[in-house]
Amino acid sequence: MSGEAEFSIEDTAALRDYLHRTGRMTQGDAITARILPGGVSCRTVLVEFADGRAWVLKQALARLRVQADWFSDPVRIHREAAGLRWLARLAPPGATVDFVFEDPVAHVLAMTAVPSPHANWKALLLERGPEADHAEQFGRLLGTIHRAGAAQAATLRLEFADLTFFEQLRLEAYYRATAAKVPAAAEFMARLIADTLGHRETVVHGDFSPKNILVCAGRLVLLDHEVIHWGDPGLDLGFALTHLLAKARHVAGRRGAFAEAARTFWSAYATETTGLFQGLEERAVRHTLGCLLARVDGRSPLEYLTPAERTAQRAAVLAQISAPPLAVRDLIAIMTNASA
Repeated sequence: MSGEAEFSIEDTAALRDYLHRTGRMTQGDAITARILPGGVSCRTVLVEFADGRAWVLKQALARLRVQADWFSDPVRIHREAAGLRWLARLAPPGATVDFVFEDPVAHVLAMTAVPSPHANWKALLLERGPEADHAEQFGRLLGTIHRAGAAQAATLRLEFADLTFFEQLRLEAYYRATAAKVPAAAEFMARLIADTLGHRETVVHGDFSPKNILVCAGRLVLLDHEVIHWGDPGLDLGFALTHLLAKARHVAGRRGAFAEAARTFWSAYATETTGLFQGLEERAVRHTLGCLLARVDGRSPLEYLTPAERTAQRAAVLAQISAPPLAVRDLIAIMTNASA
């Protein structure tokens, strides 16, 4: 297997040779391979076999595909593999795909493909706004993972204890990078980081975003688990709410619908986790503010926001960080106000 770490799964000939050499397809098998768009941290390829099987292969990149210099060890793909195996037990049935194999040398992970037809939820939200059922599923899915993860703390606290990739891909790239760029937010971000590291309570996905959700036959399917860790559930809530609130600012005429989707998401989540995490709602508010600012001024800005929308989002966050609201619903109201 020497030299295998250098090959790219986006090279179809090299991929076919790799699958032959590793015994994952025979010489007589026919495959088609198609590069899947959208990810910044991995090469992602859909492989379809003549017998009807379909896999998605991912290969972690050392340098992420963003404008800023952003590096992370490709071995993080194996954290995603562990996340994929565990989420099959923690998430509702059908909400994740099946693990197929992982390669520790080439840093490749294979999983079953979501059946067609399906659509990316981020694309649907940008095209036509939210649907209430999807927002409710989004909240129930996250709440179920957090509740089930906390129930297996003795095992999962050890399985996902390492914070290396969370530090690189979230705390450093989002919160610390933003603090360096926006001095007015530096103290807020420093407190947020300390608070995050002080509340390690359950399995945290770390990338709970509409871009990592496919909608298939009306059901949400969660993908991309490379930042999974044992940590602060408020981070997942802030990450998710940020995407709904940022799109409320961007998608013309749908601000009210996105506000309602954010409320529905929060209500569904809270129903699944009632009384489980002390002080979580206040931390969720602060994480939402931190993520909203990071998606403007961190290393991975939201590509769809216009310059004017980024300016408005930054100003709305900076107006709140000295005295954040205590309730998620209050923050939603503030951030979706037409003048915000």
